[in-house]
Amino acid sequence: ILDIGPQTAAQYAQLIEKAGTVVWNGPVGVFEFEAFSKGTEALARAIAGSKAFSIAGGGDTLAAVDKFDIARQVSYISTGGGAFLEFLE
Repeated sequence: ILDIGPQTAAQYAQLIEKAGTVVWNGPVGVFEFEAFSKGTEALARAIAGSKAFSIAGGGDTLAAVDKFDIARQVSYISTGGGAFLEFLE
């Protein structure tokens, strides 16, 4: 699987819209290739437009945040990778 489809992206966007907190770790597609970036972009835009407190972590996630230019809309960005997930546990 190289990307999620538009229906799945829309379902995730609906969940994000209702959330109070969003933790994002990992893209949902091979976003480095334009043909497979639509799902990750939809997720990024949903998070950016959400009123939820949002946390993004991990190298690939941060690359997606940069690619879709949403860093200012994410509440907290962690560069910790595995340490980020360990902290959340």
